[in-house]
Amino acid sequence: MKIVTQVKLCPSSAYDADALAATLRACNRAANAASAVAFTKGLKRRNVLQDAVYHRVKADFDLGAQAAVRTVKKVCDAYATLRGNLKAGNLGPEGSKRRTRAESKPILFRENAAQPFDDRILTWNLDAQTISIWTVAGRLKGIPFVCSPEALQLLASRKGESDLVMRDGMFFLIATVEVDEPETFEPEEFLGVDLGIVNIATTSDGRILAGRRLNRYRKRQRDLRAKLQQKQTKAAKRRLKAIRRRESRHAADTNHIIAKQIVATAERTSRGIALEDLKGIRQRVTAKKDQRARLSSWAFAQLGAFVEYKARRAGVPLVYVDPRNTSRQCSECWHTHRSNRVDQARFACRSCGIVLHADLNGSRNIAHRGEAAWQRGAVKRPSTV
Repeated sequence: MKIVTQVKLCPSSAYDADALAATLRACNRAANAASAVAFTKGLKRRNVLQDAVYHRVKADFDLGAQAAVRTVKKVCDAYATLRGNLKAGNLGPEGSKRRTRAESKPILFRENAAQPFDDRILTWNLDAQTISIWTVAGRLKGIPFVCSPEALQLLASRKGESDLVMRDGMFFLIATVEVDEPETFEPEEFLGVDLGIVNIATTSDGRILAGRRLNRYRKRQRDLRAKLQQKQTKAAKRRLKAIRRRESRHAADTNHIIAKQIVATAERTSRGIALEDLKGIRQRVTAKKDQRARLSSWAFAQLGAFVEYKARRAGVPLVYVDPRNTSRQCSECWHTHRSNRVDQARFACRSCGIVLHADLNGSRNIAHRGEAAWQRGAVKRPSTV
C-alpha cells in the first residue's frame, strides 16, 4: 500500500531558503502559463501540452528541462482531477455553481503551491539526512532535513515523486512510500464505531473518545479569532497569521490518536472495525444556527481515512455500513422508532424498555451491521464513495 511521509527541510542559509522559494514561484508561474494554453486550446493530454509549451516555459521562467516536464505534468494532473470531480459530482452543496466556475476559466496555481520533484532533480541521502535539489539558482547540495525515526525508516521504501511544499515560511518534502500490506485476518466479531459531534467516536465496548476537550478547544479558537478580527490592528493580524491552521493541526493530531486507539483495540481482540458511511452527511443534515460551526468543523472524513489506512497496515478488516436509523434502532430487540432517542445522550427503547447511552446503542448497531456486511462479502468501502 502507498502512504505519504513528511520531512522538514532546514536550509542552512537565507540564500538556500530564498532559492527554494524562488523555485516554487517560478514553477507555479510557469504552471499558470501552461494552464492558460491548456484551457484555451483544449490541450489536456500531457504529450500534446508539453509539445506546445515546453520551450516557452523553459525560456520564460528559467526552468531546467526536468523541472519544465514536471510542471507540465502537474498542470495535466490538475485538469484530470478536475475532470474526475466534475464527472463524479464531488462539488459539494453548490455543485452547479462550482461546475460553472470551474468550466469557465483555467486552473490557477498559487505562487507557493506544491511542486513535484523526481529523482533526476532531487536526491536523498538518508544516512546523512540531507538532500540535493535543483533550484532556479542552481543545484543546492547538503540541505539537512529532520523527521521522526519512523519516517526515516519509511523513506527507505520511497518511490516516485516528492512534493516540495512551503508552509508559513518553512519548507517540507512530502514523499510517497510503498509499504507491505499484511493479509487481512478473519475477525471473530466486529468493533462498532459511532462517529458524532459531541462525542467524536464511541465504540461498542462503551469507550467514548475525545469529545468535550476538542470541542472546548475549537470554541476557544473561534472566540480568539473573532476578537482578533474585530481589532483590525497590525499586532492582531500578526497573531491571526501565527495561529493560522493551528486548529486543523490539533484536530488532525486528535484524529490520529483516536484512530490508533481504535485499530489497536480491534487488533488486540481479533475483531474487525465497522464504520458508518457518512458521505454527504452535511448536505443531508440541517443544523441550527448555533450548531453550524461545530458541524462544519467536524472532521469525520479525516478520522475515517486515518482508521482505514491504519487498519490496512495492521491487517485489520474494515467495513462501512449504512448509517440510517442506527440512533433510533434498539441494539437488543431491533425495535426502530424516532421516539426511542430521548435526547442527545439517552436512548430508551419503547418496546423492551432497555436504557443505554445513545452513542453506545448506535455503535452496537453498527457492530451488528458490520458482521452482516462481512458475511455478505462487503470487505471494502462502497465504490461510490
